[in-house]
Amino acid sequence: MLTLHPERTLRFYENYFNEFYLNLSENDQEKVEYILDMIKKLQWIPKRFLKHIEGTAGLYEIRVRSGVSNYRIFCFFDSGSRIILLNGFKKKSQKTPRKELDLALKFMKIYKENKVN
Repeated sequence: MLTLHPERTLRFYENYFNEFYLNLSENDQEKVEYILDMIKKLQWIPKRFLKHIEGTAGLYEIRVRSGVSNYRIFCFFDSGSRIILLNGFKKKSQKTPRKELDLALKFMKIYKENKVN
C-alpha cells in the first residue's frame, strides 16, 4: 500500500532542469511530471524511481523510463522536505556519465555554499 506524505516541495537550481525538461517530447514530459508528483507525495519512494548515488554526500538520481528511453535527474534534499532539482540527461549506457555526475556535484556544492534560507 502506498502511503501519502506531507507534500515535499521541488525547487530548481538555476535553469538546468528546465532546459532539460523543455527539450523532451510531450509524452516524456508527462512521464517526468508523473514521477515528480509521486516523489512529492509518497512517504516511501521506491528505489526504482529515486536512488541515492553511492559515494556522495546526499546526491540522488530520479529515474524516469518513458518507452525505450531512460532519463536521470540529479537532485538532493534541502531542509528536510525541499528537493532541489539539478541537471537531467538521457541515459544512453549502463553507467552514468562522469561528466553529468561531476556537474551535479558541482551544482550541489555551489548551492550549499551560497544558500540563504
